[in-house]
Amino acid sequence: METTIFEQLGGTYTQQGDYLLPNVKLAEQEHGDIGVWGNRRRQFLKQHHRIKYYNMLTTCTLYPHLADVEQQAQDMFFLLVDEMAKREGITEQLKAADQMEWVNKMNSIQHNAKEIVCAKLIYEEP
Repeated sequence: METTIFEQLGGTYTQQGDYLLPNVKLAEQEHGDIGVWGNRRRQFLKQHHRIKYYNMLTTCTLYPHLADVEQQAQDMFFLLVDEMAKREGITEQLKAADQMEWVNKMNSIQHNAKEIVCAKLIYEEP
């Protein structure tokens, strides 16, 4: 039996019933900590852009992309929260004087910032 190029390059096969299947595996990828934003982006790509998701996964570019999105989203979120809080006049004095009002306003600002980050980074088309 003639050897294939796969076998000449060191490839091996496993017999499954009547078939010989090549033993192939993806290169090891470092997953790192992708966090909430990275996981949201991963789910979005997996559900709505499967081909892009699997292409990135097989070319080992998915997790670096997710880590980059995670960092950008965190930076954008904290910047937006700070800017919105300054614009709304939310200060430490308000926090000391009326904690419930401060909490309500900060929760509203954080919710709005999350919506902006999701629209601009997480759910944008690849």
